[in-house]
Amino acid sequence: MSTLMIELPSGILPEDAKFLMAVKLFETEKLSIGQAAKLAGYSKATFIELVSKLGVAVVNYSPEDLAQEMLL
Repeated sequence: MSTLMIELPSGILPEDAKFLMAVKLFETEKLSIGQAAKLAGYSKATFIELVSKLGVAVVNYSPEDLAQEMLL
């Protein structure tokens, strides 16, 4: 794992920056939900709840996969 050091503008908390970076890395499929949760410092369940509130899709089924799931 690499380390990144950045200077944040005043008013931006390190925890918020870490969370938002984890969200974007998850959203762009660079990290799994578990990896992003760990990076943000949250449990997987809490991270899922928080990103859902931001409108980020946690489950990304193709139309075909979704149709198959609905048959189960």
